[in-house]
Amino acid sequence: MQKKSTIILGVDPGTRITGYGILRVQGNLHEALDFGCIRPPYNLELSKRYFIIFDSLEKIIQKYKPDYIAVETQFVQKNIQSAMKLGMARGCAIIAAEKNNVPIYEYAPRAAKLAVVGKGSASKQQVQSMLKMLLNVKLDKIPEDAADALALAICHANKLNFLEKIGTIKHV
Repeated sequence: MQKKSTIILGVDPGTRITGYGILRVQGNLHEALDFGCIRPPYNLELSKRYFIIFDSLEKIIQKYKPDYIAVETQFVQKNIQSAMKLGMARGCAIIAAEKNNVPIYEYAPRAAKLAVVGKGSASKQQVQSMLKMLLNVKLDKIPEDAADALALAICHANKLNFLEKIGTIKHV
């Protein structure tokens, strides 16, 4: 019997650029269905940029109907204003997921790098190189933020695979 495929949306939130990656997982096979960046015009008020992020993610959710959403956790910065803005962008992803009844999982950037490269302190270039091999995608076409989002999706796929192996969940 062939396993059902699972769709995971990875989101790397940001007020200037929000990366997204749609991953289809079937057994040990990973396929990038779509990826890209949401880039609200920087001259807009923050409230309007947040709405563009929310609205765009909701459209992606409605198009691909992911089983799970993996969102990057907030990186605590010294600049409190930047941290708050990033938190609001994360909130846009969380609300879009909740509105569409998609379970949300959050991962630190180090966990996503570890899942893809095997090293939590890996560079963006190392993550992109591994994604090229894992997903058979030409990386010159994947923006950094989209690559981070795909890494988050792979991180969640690995977690699901592990939970299935230990019998916590069935048929991923």
